[in-house]
Amino acid sequence: MSDSSGKLKLGALVALVVGSMIGGGIFSLPQNMAASAGVGAVLIGWGITAVGMLTLAFVFQTLANRKPDLDGGVYAYAKAGFGDYMGFSSAWGYWISAWLGNVGYFVLLFSTLGYFFPIFGEGNTPAAIIGASVLLWAVHFLVLRGIKEAAFINLVTTVAKVVPLVLFALICLFAFRLDIFTADIWALGTPELGSVMNQVRNMMLVTVWVFIGIEGASIFSSRAEKRSDVGKATVIGFVTVLLFLVLVNVLSLGIMTQPELAKLQNPSMAAVLEHVVGHWGAVLISVGLIISLLGALLSWVLLCAEIMFAAAKDHTMPEFLRRENANQVPANALWLTNAMVQIFLVITLFSNSTYLSLIYLATSMILVPYLWSAAYAFLLALRSETYEQALAERKKDLIIGGIALLYAIWLLYAGGVKYLLLSALLYAPGAILFAKAKREVGQPIFTNVEKLIFAAVVIGALVAAYGLYDGFLTL
Repeated sequence: MSDSSGKLKLGALVALVVGSMIGGGIFSLPQNMAASAGVGAVLIGWGITAVGMLTLAFVFQTLANRKPDLDGGVYAYAKAGFGDYMGFSSAWGYWISAWLGNVGYFVLLFSTLGYFFPIFGEGNTPAAIIGASVLLWAVHFLVLRGIKEAAFINLVTTVAKVVPLVLFALICLFAFRLDIFTADIWALGTPELGSVMNQVRNMMLVTVWVFIGIEGASIFSSRAEKRSDVGKATVIGFVTVLLFLVLVNVLSLGIMTQPELAKLQNPSMAAVLEHVVGHWGAVLISVGLIISLLGALLSWVLLCAEIMFAAAKDHTMPEFLRRENANQVPANALWLTNAMVQIFLVITLFSNSTYLSLIYLATSMILVPYLWSAAYAFLLALRSETYEQALAERKKDLIIGGIALLYAIWLLYAGGVKYLLLSALLYAPGAILFAKAKREVGQPIFTNVEKLIFAAVVIGALVAAYGLYDGFLTL
């Protein structure tokens, strides 16, 4: 998989891409999709997602090649193209998305355990929150000691993810019934889902959630044996994951009807397989998911801390987040991250937040970093920056960047006003850390344009706060 110099070959890169993209989302996909769309809208939505996400994958690949000096993660593109506050907001949004995703993982993990132990319910009962809290701090102190994910754990979790998915696809392929699949293609019997356009919009945030990690391929550029392999790995990894996702989603709709799927408890793949083969099917999917989530939690807890640590190193975040302990773990960033996870675990108990509402919020937070990355790639091609000798490439990248930018804007629209306002509520307090970071380097906090942007964020946050108080907005 890797050569003697430690450089990664194509197979290793593909495994990294697939591994970072397949988390817990796919195991809940049948219910998540059925809750928001019928068969016809699901097929249209996957078509839009395939084109949009592929162009986004190409954007990260292009930026990795054309701006190799910007190695600080997704936020570096926003900072280089649109100024310090946009850079900070991207880092802040990406970080919040990552730890909110962890809260979602905890809820899903205990919802899965709820299949075996009813006391855990859908992962948001008092027993589930206590269990999740104990696990959170166990992982926290493991990471503080400098224990990172061992290679064999990574291998076990990857196998645990993929084996149940392959078995699910094969079994459901034979059990698939066209009459169930075509019974109500446009979900006319479920008027509460709204028009086809509404259904497509509503399923969009779920499709983004299951693809988070697509930017991961560009992170490994410097470790690739051949630079060109990164582009190939991105596309192969993307197509592989897309195939798995569409198979799991579409085959489920030929096993159970859309209203039946919408009522399932997550992980809904377990219930679908149980419907076909009996109890052992649910056990297989549940055990695979539990192992997958435990492996993912360790690496994502580390990733959350790394995001803040990297941003603090180039003064995007305050200096205190740059401090490491004796084991070279960014301890302050880790404490801040897991304190937020703990607070939101308690909030899920009182607001009765489900896995789906948490991932919608996590996804809406990552849309800003994705939007600025696409906009920066488009801007580079538009200005011919780094394209002096490559006119044909410039045209191609201009089209790809343009499509990715339109897709990112469409996603903000698809997310709807509710998640835009809730995002503003989470973005606004970040300004405290931004101001602190600016003061530390003796710079004025905002430029004139940034003042206007921040004012808009504050207005959105105030509306959201009032909405939550008044009840017209819910988590």
